[in-house]
Amino acid sequence: VHTWLPDAHVEAPTGGSVVLAAIALKLGAYGFLRFSLPIVPDAANELAPLVITLSLIAVVYIGFVALVQADMKKLVAYSSISHMGFVTLGFFMFNKLGVEGALVQMISHGFVSGAMFLCIGVLYDRLHSRQIADYGGVVHTMPKFAAFFMLFTMANSGLPATSGFVGEFMVVLGAVQYNFWIGFVAATTLILGAAYSLWMYKRVVFGKVANPHVAELEDINGREFAFLAVLAVCVLAMGLYPFPFTEVMHASVNELLRHVAVSKL
Repeated sequence: VHTWLPDAHVEAPTGGSVVLAAIALKLGAYGFLRFSLPIVPDAANELAPLVITLSLIAVVYIGFVALVQADMKKLVAYSSISHMGFVTLGFFMFNKLGVEGALVQMISHGFVSGAMFLCIGVLYDRLHSRQIADYGGVVHTMPKFAAFFMLFTMANSGLPATSGFVGEFMVVLGAVQYNFWIGFVAATTLILGAAYSLWMYKRVVFGKVANPHVAELEDINGREFAFLAVLAVCVLAMGLYPFPFTEVMHASVNELLRHVAVSKL
C-alpha cells in the first residue's frame, strides 16, 4: 500500500501532485504489466490469490482511512491508493475484463485525480488552506468551479457516464468471473469511494458560508477554466464512449493472457 503518498502530496505543489497522481503512481502498475507478469508468469499465477487478497484489503482499509481525513489533499491521495488497489485486483485475476478494466482505470485515474488536485489547488491559491472545515458554501461564490468540482467528484465516485465508472465496472465484472464473492466484495467497496468523495464535496461546496473569507473568493479565471474543461471533456468522453480506449488494448491483453495461461500448463 502506498502509505507514503498522502504525505508526499501534502508537501508537493499543485503541479507536483498532478504529475505524481496522474503519471508517477502508474509506474508500478505498468511495471507489473510490462515486466513482472510476462517475465515470471509462474510466480504471478502462484501469488495471484495473495495479491488479490491484499488488493481487497487495501481498497477497504484505505476507504475507511479516507473517510476520517480533514485535509482535502490527503483524502484524494488516499482515494488514489484505493483506486490502485482496483488496478492490481484486475491484473491478477488474469481474465480479459479484469486486465482491460485495470488499464482503463489507470487512464481514468490520470484524468480524474489530476483534475481533483487541480481543483484543490484552485481553492488553495485563494484561501491558502486545504482543511475541509475552513470551507463551506463555495457554490455561492464560485459556481463554475463548483460545477467542475462536482463532475470530477462524481467521476472519482464511479458515477455512470464518467470515466471512473468504466474501469471499476469492468474490474468488478472480471472479479465476478473469477470468483463471485471476490466480485461481491469489490462491488461493495464502491460505496466507500462514493462516501468519502461526496462527504468532502458536501462539506466544501454546500451549506452556508461560515468563513467570511469564503464569501470573498473569486470564481475560476479563463486559464483555470480551460485546464478543467479539457479534463472534463476527457472524463465524459471516456465515460460515454470507452470503445476507442479498449479497442487498442485487445491484442496486447490477449497476448499477455495467452502467455500467462501457457505457464499454467
